[in-house]
Amino acid sequence: MPYEVSVDATVARGSKELMKTHAVLVAVLLMLGSAPATATVRIANDTGGQIGPYLAKYRALRASGERVEIDGTCASACTMLLGIIPRNRICVTPRASLLFHSAWDMEGDQAVASDGNRILWSTYPESVRRWIKSHGGLHSETITLSGPELAVMFPACR
Repeated sequence: MPYEVSVDATVARGSKELMKTHAVLVAVLLMLGSAPATATVRIANDTGGQIGPYLAKYRALRASGERVEIDGTCASACTMLLGIIPRNRICVTPRASLLFHSAWDMEGDQAVASDGNRILWSTYPESVRRWIKSHGGLHSETITLSGPELAVMFPACR
């Protein structure tokens, strides 16, 4: 009879240890499943386009947790990422250049262009807005932010 008690106690201890092991494994798996993505999206030679698709793309990118590396030209609607993606997930290389201009509508509709300018402006962080203002604001001529001026606003890629 004492032998059976001993076996039951060993089995009970083993079951508790097994349950603890399972609990730890479940916790680790849950943490891995909820960990932010570590992938990096590289932007180079993006000439921009219509605002709507860029807003959707960058909102999805923000939700994904991925980092963004600007390693070349990011023009027009591409620049909206500056205010949509958290700053701590954006980095720039020495080749990065941001090109800004006012919104325009292919049909020449000034109301659409005006709405586009409001959307562009609202997505830019304050430091970028100040820089744009100091260079004459958004207008039909392109203005370029690169080099040391860009490097003080966003961290360098490693």
